[in-house]
Amino acid sequence: MERIDEILSEMDFDFFGTGEHAVPADVAAKLAKEGKAFFLDVRTREEVACLEFPFAVNIPLHELPARIDELPKDKLIVVFCAAIFRGAMAYTYLLHKGFDEVKGVSAPTEALATQFKPGPLYKLG
Repeated sequence: MERIDEILSEMDFDFFGTGEHAVPADVAAKLAKEGKAFFLDVRTREEVACLEFPFAVNIPLHELPARIDELPKDKLIVVFCAAIFRGAMAYTYLLHKGFDEVKGVSAPTEALATQFKPGPLYKLG
């Protein structure tokens, strides 16, 4: 438990003020489109059935301890969920387990989905 104590003690005003722990939806979408991160979706299977992100691997939060070996140690992991809360829990858990490159999406899935919608379609001619 000493590692989790250390992680939590570092999460002070300055830590959150830098924003280094998170990425906004537009930056997350750019990372996904460029293949520059491993996206971890910690929502339940029922939630994923309603809205799936093909670029992400779904490991529901409650399964994460049993499936931790499925995550890369050598790549940035971007965690997200429906409303940030479970993503924050997964973020902290992954740091506790020794993953150094972890960020959370600082927006709900609706904002992330909006980043992938095509713009207005116009008929030419």
